[in-house]
Amino acid sequence: MTISFNLNGKVVQFEGDPETPILWVLRDHLDVTSPKYGCGAALCGACTVHLEGNAIRSCSTPISVASGKKVTTLEGLPEKMGHALHDAWLEFDVPQCGYCQTGQMMSAADLLARKKQPNSEEIKNAMSGNICRCGTYSRIEKAVKRAADKLA
Repeated sequence: MTISFNLNGKVVQFEGDPETPILWVLRDHLDVTSPKYGCGAALCGACTVHLEGNAIRSCSTPISVASGKKVTTLEGLPEKMGHALHDAWLEFDVPQCGYCQTGQMMSAADLLARKKQPNSEEIKNAMSGNICRCGTYSRIEKAVKRAADKLA
């Protein structure tokens, strides 16, 4: 079966099992490696991408769900959003091992697209589905606040 979808502004196709998780289509067939495999059960958030503008866990979402829709990875975020997050992440030295950071940034982008100036509680709630083994949660919160300021 051939499934067409928009990936970061470009129409792409996948020929294969429609139940293949989006993560594996991105990584194994389209060479997009920013979303990571973490748990395979949609619990850690390392695989987070946007589907039609909403953060989803790509490890457990079949590619059939993306048919005819827009999938966005970190590389496809709007330039202003991407730069704001990147700069804030560097300013607060968020990444340690870095493995979860793409998922963290995609969850933050989802939040900031919906809420321009989130408070600490809103940030914690929005980011709660992303696990950071290094424990940089307080730096992530500061970086999300700084990114919000940069976007304002």
